[in-house]
Amino acid sequence: MACRGLAMRRLPLVAAPCAPHMSIAALSATSVSSCRQASVRSFSRLSRYNGGLLGSAAGKSQRFVNASSIFNAQVRSYADRIVKVPAMAESISEGTLRQFLKQAGDFVQQDDEIAAIETDKIDVVVTAPDAGTLTEFFVKEEDTVTVGQDLFKLELGGEPKAPAGTAQEAGSKQEPPEEDYEESGSMSETKQEPGPPSSPASEPPKQGLGNREEKRVKMNRMRLRISERLKQSQNTAASLTTFNEVDMSALMEMRKLYKDKVLDKTGTKLGFMSAFTRACVLASRDVPAVNASIEGPNGGDTIVYRDYVDVSVAVATEKGLVTPVVRNAEALDFVAIEKAIAELGKKARDGKLTIEDMAGGTFTVSAPTFPRLSSLYGTPIINLPQTAVLGLHAIKDRPIAVNGIVEIRPPQQMMYLALTYDHRLLDGREAVTFLVKVKDYIEDPRRMLLGV
Repeated sequence: MACRGLAMRRLPLVAAPCAPHMSIAALSATSVSSCRQASVRSFSRLSRYNGGLLGSAAGKSQRFVNASSIFNAQVRSYADRIVKVPAMAESISEGTLRQFLKQAGDFVQQDDEIAAIETDKIDVVVTAPDAGTLTEFFVKEEDTVTVGQDLFKLELGGEPKAPAGTAQEAGSKQEPPEEDYEESGSMSETKQEPGPPSSPASEPPKQGLGNREEKRVKMNRMRLRISERLKQSQNTAASLTTFNEVDMSALMEMRKLYKDKVLDKTGTKLGFMSAFTRACVLASRDVPAVNASIEGPNGGDTIVYRDYVDVSVAVATEKGLVTPVVRNAEALDFVAIEKAIAELGKKARDGKLTIEDMAGGTFTVSAPTFPRLSSLYGTPIINLPQTAVLGLHAIKDRPIAVNGIVEIRPPQQMMYLALTYDHRLLDGREAVTFLVKVKDYIEDPRRMLLGV
């Protein structure tokens, strides 16, 4: 019992304590030795029973410290998340990291925009998958990144950090140290000392007339891609442009009468693009080659005719000209076409176009953003693999002959139309026929309602 009592002074879990009046001095040497051996065996058995965590006091605390550090390290490793470059589109594998919208150390919420990646077709915004703190960026701005590449590290959880040291900074501003006063005094003294008189040789050289500085800016990916596509079109298609003029009086009168009612009922502003798009859809029924394309190797050896019309609408943005697509325009009326064009135009100006918005397209209509400030006429370039593109231009005052009498119509009612077509598929007769039909539909919009 005495041996077990010695063990119980360190291990109160043992069931049978020793009598309190017994002491080590009262025991014989043999008893003390055997008692110590029994204590060691008791500690050993109890340590094995408790998983090795109940040894000596120092060993026990050391084991708890080691276990705690291992646990914290595992938590930190699981809390850090590496965010990679997302998949951008089926045909896009890389892009240019244009800008980081946050900085390292910033706390971000879920779905906050972190980085903007520019591709040759669309801009992709990378968002935070969870709330946390940005700890590290793995790439720099203007670097080329590929899909699946590590982009930044996010430490999950936590809360926004308050700006530290604001009170101390304020105090330091109110009570600057004496050294600052001494330095400022010496500065003021040096300022008061008169300097040597300036000699004519120290005066800056006189500049010549005009500014001859140069600035070099790297082309963005979209502009590079547009350049390649335009040059490819010129080198591939046998482009030819034909012109005609159209009297806009009837269409402008119709728009003037009904634009307010359409706006109140549908919330859509009635413009001219819907009328020209609808006119092209109807005219393509009589000239289906306008809506066709040439496909195949070595410049193409197959003609593809389509029963649907997907109209590409040219929209000018800061980064370049884009052509989002109005799907199945043959099934849409004036208001639906106008609404679709307005939505695509807004997405283009906001940089929110997706690859699906611009994929495809069987015919293109290019219109000026500000008709009153546009050019008189021009020659648009075909958007391959399409066959033709219709260019709209400024509305101008022009004297015209009406029933053999020269008249000046009311302001801004005459417009030039330009049709650029691929002569490999379209002959001059078909191109002129198509353009004349578009002209007839615009000069008498009632024909579009009747389909004649």
